[in-house]
Amino acid sequence: MSVKHPVVAVTGSSGAGTTTVKNAFEHIFRRYGINPVVVEGDSFHRYNRVEMREAIKKAQSEDRVLSHFGPEGNVFDKLAELFRQYGETGGGKVRKYLHSHEEAEPYKQEPGTFTAWEDIPANTDLLFYEGLHGGVAYENINAAQHVDLLVGVVPIVNLEWIQKIHRDTAQRGYSAEAVTDTILRRMHDYVHYITPQFSRTHINFQRVPTVDTSNPFISRDIPTPDESFVVIRFRDPKSVDFPYLLNMIKDSFLSRPNTLVVPGGKMGFAMEIILTPIIYDLIERKKKGK
Repeated sequence: MSVKHPVVAVTGSSGAGTTTVKNAFEHIFRRYGINPVVVEGDSFHRYNRVEMREAIKKAQSEDRVLSHFGPEGNVFDKLAELFRQYGETGGGKVRKYLHSHEEAEPYKQEPGTFTAWEDIPANTDLLFYEGLHGGVAYENINAAQHVDLLVGVVPIVNLEWIQKIHRDTAQRGYSAEAVTDTILRRMHDYVHYITPQFSRTHINFQRVPTVDTSNPFISRDIPTPDESFVVIRFRDPKSVDFPYLLNMIKDSFLSRPNTLVVPGGKMGFAMEIILTPIIYDLIERKKKGK
């Protein structure tokens, strides 16, 4: 944990919808003139796209599990070290994973490759991570312990699969069968390295649809926000002004003393009014800690 150099992480599985939370944070940063260093979780994968395909083939031939969810597919040590170093000094090394031709073209590289590691620019206000492993802890590696605000994005698993299938088929050109195979291959790592993070988060946002998602592999549509609720769990409810939130978010209610439920269409708004004072406090502590 750091006063002078806060670390904020949003963690969620592939297809979970972490981009919605990222957008909420971007609005907060812009509104308050906060200068973050933004770190994408994919940049801490161990292999580039071609190398990963070959590594998966080799693992399958040896009856081993290899996925982007687990330790063999990532450099957890470098991620934990970045969080630690930034918290202590405001520095560290980052790189980018270039997903598409549009992202790769300015670097004159092929898509599916990494840029070189570079030093974080000086004088940033905080580190903002968005990806799969912001709260990971594995053997003697513990990235979560260095995070000042850890936010989980956890749709119920059938909805998560629907979102992933639609995203990967529509945006990344995969077949539905290939995406399903990936889901199955990743299941061991999902259970052991993704879900445990959500017991370490400070706040979880879980979208729950109010329509039938019992067979996610044949679903033609992603349930809309208005066809869902968002269950928001706070680790420390004593620090939360629930009367204010209930008054601000129409049709919200408490399902447990530490759990607020809001209409799905209010998810972005709820994120901003919940997260804004937390980020403000981190920045104020930073200023006073200098």
